[in-house]
Amino acid sequence: MKIDFTGKVAVVTGATGELGRVIARTLAENGADLALHYHSNEAKAVELKSEIEALGRRVVIVKADVTKQDSIEALKETVVSSVGHVDIVVANAVVQYKWTSVLEQPAEDYASQFESCVMQSVYLAKAFIPAMIEKKAGRFIGINTECSMQNFPTQSAYVSGKRGMDGVYRVLAKEVGEHQITVNQVAPGWTISERERTNGIAESENYIQQVPLKRRGTDQEIANAVAFLASDLASFITGAYIPVSGGNVMPTI
Repeated sequence: MKIDFTGKVAVVTGATGELGRVIARTLAENGADLALHYHSNEAKAVELKSEIEALGRRVVIVKADVTKQDSIEALKETVVSSVGHVDIVVANAVVQYKWTSVLEQPAEDYASQFESCVMQSVYLAKAFIPAMIEKKAGRFIGINTECSMQNFPTQSAYVSGKRGMDGVYRVLAKEVGEHQITVNQVAPGWTISERERTNGIAESENYIQQVPLKRRGTDQEIANAVAFLASDLASFITGAYIPVSGGNVMPTI
């Protein structure tokens, strides 16, 4: 069995982020042409574009605000005119903020998480799924988090946004399944990224002791799960929330 995205176009939001870069590279390495979304880091987007073009792929970089519908619609128009209709959507972007308790968390942080988790997904669906329906094929993948199952102190804004996102994906999976479009979520644990490899891996012994596999996962392992769900190997999987956390969280039946 082999993953082959030759002839497919994928859009990755937050593609200049630590995880987004690895997801984009992995899809490209398996044959996909890429639309790389960025919000502010144009230099990193240009660098990543060059890397992926060196693999022989078509690439377009697009600046957009994923919390605004008109910006997502403009992104779609740019992508379609540059590299064609999109077969794979990966909703990876999220607004960053400082975590604190419910009583101290500013209200605007809850709004930002709702907008970047829930509404981003809604806007991306409205923009890209109609063309997938016409083609009777498509992959719609969201990056969730193990935090959605943990509900630990200081996680409230993040968890509320991601749990809301989960609801959208489960309903969407049922609404578009008849068109052979799959809708799934990958939920990373605390992941080792390029930044940590460069600057030193954070102390994590207490975390690791809770993980059955006794280690932290890597950005590549998250990207591998995304690639699997985007591939024909996962053609009968939809509506799934899949933790990639070494067993640190386990959905129950």
